[in-house]
Amino acid sequence: MQHELIVLPDAAAVSKAAAEHVAKAARDAVAERGVFSMAVSGGRSPWAMFADLAELDMPWESVELYQVDERIAPEGDPLRNLTHLHEALGPQLPVQIHPMPVNAEDPQRGARDYAGELPTTIDLIHLGLGPDGHTASLVPGDPILEVTDQLVAVTGGEYQGTHRMSMTYPELAKCRSLLWLLTGDDKREPLQQLLAGDPSIPAGRVTAPASVILADTAAAG
Repeated sequence: MQHELIVLPDAAAVSKAAAEHVAKAARDAVAERGVFSMAVSGGRSPWAMFADLAELDMPWESVELYQVDERIAPEGDPLRNLTHLHEALGPQLPVQIHPMPVNAEDPQRGARDYAGELPTTIDLIHLGLGPDGHTASLVPGDPILEVTDQLVAVTGGEYQGTHRMSMTYPELAKCRSLLWLLTGDDKREPLQQLLAGDPSIPAGRVTAPASVILADTAAAG
């Protein structure tokens, strides 16, 4: 898969550029189809992006936000991506958020139910990249990497102390475009592997029709 790599001076510049990218994608999608769908990963980069996005011209009333992945942890837990998403957006924006049902009695069934809520094609999926090459909660060595018959699944083992619910490769491949946000020098090696399409890291196996990577100079080397 071909990626468009854009290198920016620092994390603040990445956040601002990402917000502008999302706002334009949202306006274009609403003009064409009446709705903009976006799925958001965890990590340290997206929350600053959403804080910047709140200051831009966004058709929030026509935005549907989904989660790429989530930790199986109690509601409001600081480990939850949803907790940070709510904090970044604030209570005043009229945006529809679709949380992953990680507290369902049967998380595997919850994953299947969530897959049924997803639009046929998500306009934009945000991804991060871990120092170990993971993206979403597609982590090295986990059975979720081999899931091809589910769009959303639960990790087979714990990663950094928790099980995760995550979109799988087939769901990521169905989006219109990917937006990767990478900051910090610990992303330098996995970024080169991602650009090379190295299948030895989970991120290197992601495919999609279009992909933009916004990286700061520390990550890009």
